[in-house]
Amino acid sequence: MNKAELINLVRQRASEKIRNFEKLIAETRASSNDTKSSMGDKYETGREMLQQEINNLQVQLNEVLKQQDFLKTVLIKSSDKAEKGAIVKTEKGLFFISVSLGEITFENQKIICISPESPLAKAMNRKQKNEVFSINNINQKIENIW
Repeated sequence: MNKAELINLVRQRASEKIRNFEKLIAETRASSNDTKSSMGDKYETGREMLQQEINNLQVQLNEVLKQQDFLKTVLIKSSDKAEKGAIVKTEKGLFFISVSLGEITFENQKIICISPESPLAKAMNRKQKNEVFSINNINQKIENIW
């Protein structure tokens, strides 16, 4: 499994998310400017709701920007234990311990990108091939690590 290509794909997905959030923020700001009317309080309530939406989008954008910075610290090296930057295969699937990005398809395989702070990553932290870990009272065996 080519970890360098996987990291590039994850970085690409993070960049796409950043562009999408920036576009949504710009569109929401533009619609905020278009809501001018003589409705008084209704106008102010609508503007406030749009501002709250912009604030929510900004929080999400900031989170993805942090993820993008974090990805710069992920080293392209093989791993022999479950840690940041490792690709871990269990009987339940493939997990890339990097950022919380969800499921991606890479080399015709579904890989779930999880944060090192996620409960799953913490449960498998520092475990090696053939070791068993438990999450939600379900045991999983690590089949391989890259």
